[in-house]
Amino acid sequence: MSIKRYGAEKAGAGGQRLPFARAVEADGWLYVSGQVAMEDGEVIEGGIIPQTHKTIQNVLSILEEAGYTTADVVRCGVWLDDPRDFWTFNKIYQSYFGEHPPARACVQSSMMVDCKIEIDCVAYKSKA
Repeated sequence: MSIKRYGAEKAGAGGQRLPFARAVEADGWLYVSGQVAMEDGEVIEGGIIPQTHKTIQNVLSILEEAGYTTADVVRCGVWLDDPRDFWTFNKIYQSYFGEHPPARACVQSSMMVDCKIEIDCVAYKSKA
């Protein structure tokens, strides 16, 4: 089995490294760690709309770095701080994943950082 790790995340004041990889690839499977609307170590302002775009863009950036696309995503997990944001989030999500919708779970959860949304995903691409 071949395993490749894609860099550790930095967060918060001082940009300390967090103890996890942004993604891990194993035999064609790519596991992307939960992403939030973080830029330069800080969560962006503005609520669910800009945070959803930035969170998905962070996921897409990791997919691209590893050589995957949204068509390769088989499952997403989504955590929303406020369930009233679901329909706004869903419209934005659909604009990115509409043609190749993966399986998805979406739940309400308190967040570990001050953000409105977190998304992780699993992608698969045959290496043959």
